[in-house]
Amino acid sequence: MAFLPTFDKSDDRLRATHLRTQYTDDLIGVPRTGLRLTWSLEGEQAAAVLGYQISWRNGNGNGNDTEELVTDPTEGAGTSGVLAPGGDLPAAGVRHFRVRVATAAGWTAWSSELAVEAGVDTLSAAVISVPAPLAGVSPYFRRSLTLASKPVRARLRVSSLGVHELAINGTRVGEEHLSPGWTAYQERIVVATHDVTALLTEGENVLGAMLGDGWYRGRLGWRDRDAIYGTELGLIAQLEVEFADGSREEFRTDDSWRASTGEVTASSIYDGTDIDFSLEPTGWSSPGFDDSAWSAVQVLDVDPALFVPRIAPPIRTIAEFSMTTVSTGERTVLDGSQNIAGWVRLVVRGKKGDTVTVRHAEVLEPDGALHVAALRSAKATDTYVLDRDGGHTLEPRFTFHGFRYADVLGNVEIVSAVGIAISSDTPRRGHFESSHTALNRLHENVLWSQRDNFVSVPTDCPQRDERMGWTGDAQAFAMTANTIFDTESFWRSWLLDLEIDQDDDGAVAAVVPNMLIDSDFLLDGVPTSIMGRAGWGDAATIVPWSIYESYGSTEVLEQQLSSMRRWVEYLANWAGDGIVLSTEFQFGDWLDPDAPGDRPWEAKVSADFVANAFYAHSARLLARSERLVGDADEATRIDALADAVAAETWKRWGTDARNSAAGLAMAIEFTIAPVAEHETLGNELAQLVRDTAGRITTGFLGTPLVLPALTRTGHNDEAFLMLLRRDAPSWLYQVDRGATTIWERWDAIQPDGSIHQGDMDTGDSMISFNHYAYGAVIDWVYRTVAGIAPDAERPGYELVHVAPRPAVGIDWARASVESRAGEVAIDWRLENDSLLATVTLPMGSTGLLDAPVGDSSVITVDGVTVENGVSLSAGTHAIVVTQPVIAQPAS
Repeated sequence: MAFLPTFDKSDDRLRATHLRTQYTDDLIGVPRTGLRLTWSLEGEQAAAVLGYQISWRNGNGNGNDTEELVTDPTEGAGTSGVLAPGGDLPAAGVRHFRVRVATAAGWTAWSSELAVEAGVDTLSAAVISVPAPLAGVSPYFRRSLTLASKPVRARLRVSSLGVHELAINGTRVGEEHLSPGWTAYQERIVVATHDVTALLTEGENVLGAMLGDGWYRGRLGWRDRDAIYGTELGLIAQLEVEFADGSREEFRTDDSWRASTGEVTASSIYDGTDIDFSLEPTGWSSPGFDDSAWSAVQVLDVDPALFVPRIAPPIRTIAEFSMTTVSTGERTVLDGSQNIAGWVRLVVRGKKGDTVTVRHAEVLEPDGALHVAALRSAKATDTYVLDRDGGHTLEPRFTFHGFRYADVLGNVEIVSAVGIAISSDTPRRGHFESSHTALNRLHENVLWSQRDNFVSVPTDCPQRDERMGWTGDAQAFAMTANTIFDTESFWRSWLLDLEIDQDDDGAVAAVVPNMLIDSDFLLDGVPTSIMGRAGWGDAATIVPWSIYESYGSTEVLEQQLSSMRRWVEYLANWAGDGIVLSTEFQFGDWLDPDAPGDRPWEAKVSADFVANAFYAHSARLLARSERLVGDADEATRIDALADAVAAETWKRWGTDARNSAAGLAMAIEFTIAPVAEHETLGNELAQLVRDTAGRITTGFLGTPLVLPALTRTGHNDEAFLMLLRRDAPSWLYQVDRGATTIWERWDAIQPDGSIHQGDMDTGDSMISFNHYAYGAVIDWVYRTVAGIAPDAERPGYELVHVAPRPAVGIDWARASVESRAGEVAIDWRLENDSLLATVTLPMGSTGLLDAPVGDSSVITVDGVTVENGVSLSAGTHAIVVTQPVIAQPAS
């Protein structure tokens, strides 16, 4: 038992800071159960932490200050994902927390207080609706209410069937877009809680809402299906008001509300929005409006258990880009300089009755026209009819587009044009910069593809008639996503839907939320199920494990353990007595650049090898998770299964796998081949890379693994040869062609400037200029070019691998990641035949130095000569490596 200091001693060397929960700081109305706390330690001098103490009280003053002690570091004296004391949060109540830390010298001071506000288990409001045509006019709802005095506290809890916008007394509520977002609506629709205290006043007040089809009822997918989750739009809202005298009132959606329509005559996620300003009922969401001509609403029979507090950040505006304008005859071309998900905000001057049309596209044709073929059936067009002479600000509702360019048609004067970029508002976490300008741009391209595709769910693209949460793309990109942004709660929300959409046998859907049916995917003209496909279904294990490794909390593993078990059990049942999976359609190493352009699943590496390699990998991840949060005996059994699958897979397909970079990388990274063979396999992989001058020869599943496999086996020359290649296919080829996001196909724009047609054997086209999957390389860039990475056994940067690898063409690099314990940072440069690095580790973290040393290298840390592999304590260290090994990409 570690020493616990007496209460009368204090230690001013450390202080606990940044106390937070697993949710973003601005989220209120969180789930009442499972709250976890995380904090950082700061100070001038490191001190060994023996334990911590948490104080809590309920905000209503009825709770006692209660303390919980942890005195043995081996039993959980960490600072990430600690289960909060006090039990379930009070419904709609506030609980306050403080923390202090024990060292051998005594207690630190208490941290600043953290207030956490809970939601409610079940809304008491009804879901109201009115008849509204599909893809047609948006219904408006309003309710007038009278307050005896101005409230001291007011909360509005709201959700909808469809997407909604809210107003109180004519002022928009919040800064969210497309709420409540897209979830597995059949079982889970999230509720937002808004602090609306400042919007309410004494006397008459009005609640207003408008609805659009959104993902709930709008058309989804390339087969033009709509009303997938339901045929009726609906609103549920609950306003809870507290007054200075302690009294409370509650107002709910019920049959007393009134309904009508307004300026939004049509809206669609894919097609855009039509607005006629002359149809807007002026002042409809403000007091004094006469709604006697409005219609009554109906109450829908909807299970209230569907509506649950949200845990992920909402969609918000995250950037704005001024757009240049060029007039070409009847059209004005707008260029926002950055490919984004969002829309154009136009300020125009025109005449009453004028129509303004705005069309969107990611790239231009060689002749300057918008390239719209990649949109397939998505119209991506917004139209506006002006209601008066003079100025108007034009913005669509209930839609978003993937675009850099836009055309404006209409006999109006364009005063200004701004590209509005939206995304799920995940906080920025990682930063990278180097001496290599194109590599820096690649990092920004990946960052923007993540922003543009993290719109409620991790979509494949933001522009065409798809925009789905493809699980294969998600698992490939998860580690990079976790590094650049704080995505823990975003992923946890999506993983809840992944489990909901698993079928009864445990198969995982190819898209989550799953709205596909077998007839949506045709193989040689035959409807083909894509449930439970390798590398896609494995998101059930890979994404949770990546979150654990990145953030250090076991919460996601506990949440998803059942889903992970069901997935591996599904694979085992599929394999039957034969250990390995039987042949069936697989996506394989999708979009291998050498596959037929119209049949991207026909990769060089055997689909059977890929399927069984991922089977073994998922089993190993499940076994690790069982040891942490499940059944240790079961972990042993599953590890044995994984080893058996790997051995049989290598026996059957190993020879074939050695003929492709993807096969070799999987054999190494997933330990499909015996460890004793990895050196030989690494040599073979390096030879393949040299033989092709660094040409990328892998698809969605192989690409994230190739550079790690090369580095693991000591082939940094070849890894940098691939990374820094400029000819197609390569990452930097896209940069050189002016890309501002990551492309779906390596040659989306071909060397002659023509645009890939994207033809598919299924009869569809498939070309996108904003697909994050190939951006998975950035995880390797942080780990290897910059040289900071989390450890899988001591995750969340509790142990930081410090392993910079300089290369010819990269003279310096700097990177930082905001871990739960604080900022992890490195800044290195080559100077006078030495590598000079400054490394910063937060309190609670240690580093393991893996310097790029040669036979004559000498390492000093803070002026003291050390051996490679030395442990680095928390704090800032000056590291010098003489005669470092520098990768030679061109050798």
